[in-house]
Amino acid sequence: MTEKKSNKFTFIETLAGNKTKDIPFWFMRQAGRYLPEYRALREQAGGFLKLAYNPDWASEVTIQPIRRNRMHAAILFSDILVIPHALGMDLKFETGEGPRLNALENLADIENLNLENINKTLSPIYQTVEQTRTKLAQENFDDTALIGFAGSPWTVACYMIDGRGKTNFPKARQWALQQPDLYQKLSDILVTATSEYLIAQIRSGAQAVQLFDSWAGLLANDEFTVEDFDRLVIKPTAQIVKNIHDVYPNIPVIGFPREAGDMAIDYAKNTGIQAIGLDYSMTSEWARNNLQNILPIQGNLDPQILLEGGEKMEVATKHILRTLAEKPFIFNLGHGVIKETPPEHVEQLCQIIRDFKS
Repeated sequence: MTEKKSNKFTFIETLAGNKTKDIPFWFMRQAGRYLPEYRALREQAGGFLKLAYNPDWASEVTIQPIRRNRMHAAILFSDILVIPHALGMDLKFETGEGPRLNALENLADIENLNLENINKTLSPIYQTVEQTRTKLAQENFDDTALIGFAGSPWTVACYMIDGRGKTNFPKARQWALQQPDLYQKLSDILVTATSEYLIAQIRSGAQAVQLFDSWAGLLANDEFTVEDFDRLVIKPTAQIVKNIHDVYPNIPVIGFPREAGDMAIDYAKNTGIQAIGLDYSMTSEWARNNLQNILPIQGNLDPQILLEGGEKMEVATKHILRTLAEKPFIFNLGHGVIKETPPEHVEQLCQIIRDFKS
């Protein structure tokens, strides 16, 4: 693989499988609670959903970290649970408790989900994508790519069935194993809704999209089989990727199957994604030997190390870079920025990556 000179969108070049001069980087939850300018805007908005559904505010939040640190990509400010909200479920974000949904109980609840209103309800988010692209160009960040995103069906279904986070989703696991037909009806709806949502984001200006399967790791234990993982994670993801590429064949899709362990190999091979995000439980050496020969990889500094900063962060960052930067690689975290992280630590991390020479 030959090295290409870094061009306008280093991030997109890397997703295409090209090794670039500069190592592209962005960070999950780079826009959000650790930034004082975000906290001020959130207070002004008076609530998370009011902020996420206001294109002026949401585009401002999306671009805030780019102004500070000029990452190679901005990621849309939103939440994975806007899909069930758009399907007609009540959604609230309780301080200190995370999201709350009116949990699905039976087939009738699933049949009451309304696909027809998806794009109408989510139109402010598409406007956010458009406004963010405009602001990036206006503020001379037109070499910064814009990432759209959604939650993967398994992860979103976990919240819809159990009604809240901060659990190990016992009811969702029970549906998946003991009521597979009922679960499949929900999964099929989520595949359709998520595909429409991501395609609309791309139509509005997103140049890549990421699928977050934050709870894929729940399936990486003895309760579930490899076949279950294929049914619950790989096949729905592959269908979404196909649906996107049927309309936009050149738009890269990044998959993030958090804590999938060895099953990340099948995920990388069989979903059609262009890059795979690593969680921080994966070692760089394992990822290099098992995934990087399949496709570009993205990751995976532990956010706790970013929170601590200093020499420990520098050592860990350089280890990842030395191990993975010889092939197409995007530096990121292994999960989102922790809200207590000092912005100065993020700035320090960006400088370490920029200064690194492979």
